[in-house]
Amino acid sequence: MNVLIFYNYNFGIEDVKECFEKKGYKFKVVWSEQLNQRKCTELDDIFEKEFDEGVGGRAFDCVFTFNYSPVISNNCNKRNVPYISIVYDSPQILLYSYTIINPCNYVFIFDKTQYMELSNEGIETVYYCPLAVNTDRLKSMFNDEYEGKNQLYAGDISFIGSMYNEKHNLYDRLCGVNDYTKGYLDAIMKVQRSIYGYFFLEDMLKGDVLDEMMRVCPVKPNEDGVETVQYVYANYFLARRMATDERTDILSRVGRELGRENKINLYTPDVSVRFINVNNKGTVDYYNEMPYVFRNSRINLNITLRSIKSGIPLRCMDICGAGGFLLSNYQEDLYDVFVPGEDMVIYDSIDDLITKCKYYLSHDVERRQIAQNGFGKIEEKHTYDVRFEEIFNMVFN
Repeated sequence: MNVLIFYNYNFGIEDVKECFEKKGYKFKVVWSEQLNQRKCTELDDIFEKEFDEGVGGRAFDCVFTFNYSPVISNNCNKRNVPYISIVYDSPQILLYSYTIINPCNYVFIFDKTQYMELSNEGIETVYYCPLAVNTDRLKSMFNDEYEGKNQLYAGDISFIGSMYNEKHNLYDRLCGVNDYTKGYLDAIMKVQRSIYGYFFLEDMLKGDVLDEMMRVCPVKPNEDGVETVQYVYANYFLARRMATDERTDILSRVGRELGRENKINLYTPDVSVRFINVNNKGTVDYYNEMPYVFRNSRINLNITLRSIKSGIPLRCMDICGAGGFLLSNYQEDLYDVFVPGEDMVIYDSIDDLITKCKYYLSHDVERRQIAQNGFGKIEEKHTYDVRFEEIFNMVFN
């Protein structure tokens, strides 16, 4: 198997390379900042050059990227070569490009709801597929030197993730809407935050409210896509603002109610974020530090960005793959991989999160067993070795 890989700031690319090396596949890795473009002659030229050269004197059998690239798809379609894409980000507006129907495509989407939306429209090039973890790499990190990492990354409750509070975020561009629209948006986001398992914000953006949003911050649909302006506003404007509010409320309460007796750690890009009794540790490296946080935290929180409708975020798979204990909000797809209560734990409100944190902090044996069970589920069925065997069997057999 000869694989041409394009990447751009993607988590997991080193794990894919390790997987291919173990299996004896030949591959070439090409960096490009243009992967998220819809058209790009520069990337077209790079693709042509790399594809014509091949690897080890042989032609490429397929092309792979994390997340979907219309430019790569068109180039593969032109040459009648399979294009394999594993989508782990959300929102992923490029999935609504017309190129998604290119017959060369094998697009594996981690969010079953988004997969079903596309599949129900007759698109036959998309597939549902939970994300994968390199458990071999993670196990190798917990060696004799691992004990020295304990105190550095130890914590009772930890959360790794963005607060989505960057300056000039998209929601702030709506600050000029009238009072009615502002109140309406606040109200529907508040209701949405109380509901897990159903994302309704797109359906609520219509009429005068949508007109007012378009007046203040116009959104123009892409000419080569079928996404709606409601999709853009709901997933890129409102969902990210909700993440800011939700993560702020959760961490504030965890710090106030549990932080005096427990060590609460937040790992986020904005070091200026402050909560009472919460230690802001800044960022951690995905490969070299994050697994130690998951392994050494008694409870690892997952607070899902609401644009992920039902999928299991990569964070959840990485937590369990590192042998950590996962406490997550409800996501329907969790039931495809885990048995909640046995392999990980689900909360359905902030009150429930606080209650379950208190319980599992005082029941170490049960907590450790759940973490061990979760790791077992990942190692058995959701490693990169397993995933690519499934994908290549589908594509070539």
